[in-house]
Amino acid sequence: MPVRIGLLGSGFVSNFYMEGLRHVSNWEVAVVASPNLANAQRFAAKWGIPETSNDLYGVIARKDLDVIILGVPNFVHKDLAIACARAEKAMVCTKPLGRNRFEAKEMLDAVRASGVMNGYAETEVFSPAVIKAQEFIAKGGIGKVITVRSREAHAGPHEAWFWNKELTGGGAMLDMGCHTIEAARYFIGKDNPVVEVIAWGDRLYHHDKTDAEDNAMLMIRFEGGQVAISELSWVARGGLDLRNEVYGTEGTIFTDITRETPIKVFSRPGAGYVVEKADAETGWLFPPVDEAWIYGYSEEMRHFTECVAKGTTPRETFEDGYVVNCVLDAAYESMKTKRWERVQYV
Repeated sequence: MPVRIGLLGSGFVSNFYMEGLRHVSNWEVAVVASPNLANAQRFAAKWGIPETSNDLYGVIARKDLDVIILGVPNFVHKDLAIACARAEKAMVCTKPLGRNRFEAKEMLDAVRASGVMNGYAETEVFSPAVIKAQEFIAKGGIGKVITVRSREAHAGPHEAWFWNKELTGGGAMLDMGCHTIEAARYFIGKDNPVVEVIAWGDRLYHHDKTDAEDNAMLMIRFEGGQVAISELSWVARGGLDLRNEVYGTEGTIFTDITRETPIKVFSRPGAGYVVEKADAETGWLFPPVDEAWIYGYSEEMRHFTECVAKGTTPRETFEDGYVVNCVLDAAYESMKTKRWERVQYV
């Protein structure tokens, strides 16, 4: 029997989840729910989903669904995840897990108490290029990893609520930093905890849109002495920029999934959609061959649906999301104090 999915949310990330699922077998999205029923209906028509609803909690309570995917804004993650746990419903939640470590801890406690499968949908560590990089690391191909440098940047969020720091939990640091922190943990090893961070963040451009930082830099130090550096921006033109540099004692690995593409297009009249957050569709263009695949949506959806079908634990769970939120909270504290801050896992 296929894994039956209840999809909550009909916006940006849910579209990418559906794109990713195109490469996966043994699933069906039985219903899509949104507080705005018209949005759910448009989404269902686009993707051929048989049912729609504006009752998110009613969908969670259904007995004919195997897993709930939370493709919803940050400010409702906690309540919906706790509702899933109470309904003993397996779930996958998009990043970041919570707006802060306290919300994330409530979510983690809820899934631990209920024992339900929980997946943390952090696409970066499901990107095929990043997975391949980790395979070389695991084989000893670059020796012991010493430092990681990552960049996650684009020209700014796509939805109005995303600019509101109270609704999101932060700015570019939280939005993009959740990716780079988990990538560093993936490369360096999750058994080597992050112990302290130092960070800078400021609003350099989007003064009329947000009271959050639109640029940030983060340095995190692991218990074993390794260091990871992140460059994060909402003021980067030219489309999404995702890069990692991994430096080991015996070698180096670079990943660049959005700028070094195998296809180049020159268009005078305009080529249409090119890449997420692109500023132009004329001139020289560098479109990814398949965004959902290169970003990691396909692999993470395959992984999570297989975990549901087999009753196994995902390799990215709410515990990982909670750790990332703890590191981010320390980063925001460091932005205020301008000094190294210990990560508080409470």
